[in-house]
Amino acid sequence: MELSGHMTKIVCTIGPASRSEAVLEELMKNGMDVARLNFAHGSLEDHREVIGRIRAIAAKLHRGCMILGDLPGPKIRIGKLQNQPLLLNKEDEISLTTEDVPGTAARIPVGYPKLPQSVSAGRTIYLNDGFIQLQVQEVSGFDVRCKVVIGGELLSYKGLNIPGAKIDLDVITEQDLGFVDFGLREGIDAFSISFVEKAADILKVRAFAKERGESLYVVAKIERVEAIDRIDEILNAADAVMIARGDLGVQIPLEDVPAVQKKLIHKANLMNRPVITATQMLVSMTQNVRPTRAEVSDAANAILDGTDAVMLSEETAVGKYPAEAVAMLAKIAASIERQREEIDALSDLAEYFRKGPGREGISAEETISLNAIETARSLNARYILVPTQNGDAARRLSRFKPGCWILSFCDDEKTRNLLALSFGVLPVLMKREERGDPDAVKRYLIDAGLSQKNDRLILTQRATAGRPDDIDSLRVLTI
Repeated sequence: MELSGHMTKIVCTIGPASRSEAVLEELMKNGMDVARLNFAHGSLEDHREVIGRIRAIAAKLHRGCMILGDLPGPKIRIGKLQNQPLLLNKEDEISLTTEDVPGTAARIPVGYPKLPQSVSAGRTIYLNDGFIQLQVQEVSGFDVRCKVVIGGELLSYKGLNIPGAKIDLDVITEQDLGFVDFGLREGIDAFSISFVEKAADILKVRAFAKERGESLYVVAKIERVEAIDRIDEILNAADAVMIARGDLGVQIPLEDVPAVQKKLIHKANLMNRPVITATQMLVSMTQNVRPTRAEVSDAANAILDGTDAVMLSEETAVGKYPAEAVAMLAKIAASIERQREEIDALSDLAEYFRKGPGREGISAEETISLNAIETARSLNARYILVPTQNGDAARRLSRFKPGCWILSFCDDEKTRNLLALSFGVLPVLMKREERGDPDAVKRYLIDAGLSQKNDRLILTQRATAGRPDDIDSLRVLTI
């Protein structure tokens, strides 16, 4: 038996582009560890055939491959479009209807009967993982008239999200339980539950399987705010979790997703639950043979965060280059895993100087900078104040990425402009004779409205003879 060249596991969604024996074998050879069957698409007979092919290919290659059945849950989807892709342009007016009609540019069917009761004028509706944005203009009978705010191409059965609206649907649907019953009969290894909100959602599926004398391996998909709020109870009830960034990125502000991803991975690692990071990992490879640099970095950072597995969706389900996408993800994983220890050691610069190789040649200036950061954190200081002549003193502090602003006082406009590049530094022009004077600095902060009574400040400066930016002391000031 040969060991894989990467330890991070790769989950591949199986679809029209990858369901043939030839492509499935290529996916497995290139690094697929888990085959995901999305029950939102395809017939049960299609899935039965794919399950048989996966088992046969895994046996032929003398290796295991988990089959993960993804339960669609109560996701609201648009219906069948007459012609696709349907292009929606900005400022277009369209109607979303709960009537069963062929989808056109004028009227798009939605598989949620209570849509008109769930929205009102002014509400935002997202289609296709948030790529298309609509604003509700009017609700009338079965129809919700909308204006297109952000347009794009739309395909049949894409998802619809209404952030902030209460959706009156059970997380575990009768259809989901039917898929579980099918999966148990076909020997599927694990099931992922969509739109989990609480532990009870997982327990309901477990109870259904128990009635049939079976136990389940359950992957909870984290894609709702409620799941984040109850993550501890969900982790206790589930066997693993999936960070489903598509719907999650519509439910919460998009800019919050990276931080939530890191926190969820850390918590799952602490609680001994495998975690899958999913959605748009290498999405440009759906159409292109190479990913973007940003996608490569995204996959690498998920691995550095501690994810157990990374997942491909449309890349392998409907993409032009499914095997190449898996091979690329395997290369990224192998490269990052080789360098993980070195990268981890470098990521905490303060620790590098305290206990790592940097300690051997640490200077007085670096020691004072570290102490300034620690003192500011311990005292919850409002600012670190740094008189500087050429900007070096401020940059020396900036590299440690402190949690408070660094106010750097200089008397040279060029120095001020150059400091605009440094993390967390607010460069301020001040006369040379005032920039190291604690009283002058405090007056400036009060007059500028940057500080108030009882604020604590950390002032670094040069107390002895030497180069101006070689700081050798720090003071704690209070407004």
